[in-house]
Amino acid sequence: MLALARLLIIGFIVLTVIYVSLSLYSRSVRRGKLAREWDEEIRTGDREAFIDEGLKDYDHSLRRKLILGVYIVPITIVAIIIYLTNFY
Repeated sequence: MLALARLLIIGFIVLTVIYVSLSLYSRSVRRGKLAREWDEEIRTGDREAFIDEGLKDYDHSLRRKLILGVYIVPITIVAIIIYLTNFY
């Protein structure tokens, strides 16, 4: 039981580091795309306001929610492996 608790704690920490890194990377890529779009096409108005508005839209997007799969997929796979090893 102690080994399972250790696996869950270390796994949660590793998954959290991966989630934060992936989230920050995805947000920076989106910021870069918005800045490039403003530089190439718009060029009128406030650049920072345009980027901030685009990032607010990103915060409610499907891509942002899909990054939570970093937690869901590995936990599901480990649970299936544990079930199959012990009960099948």
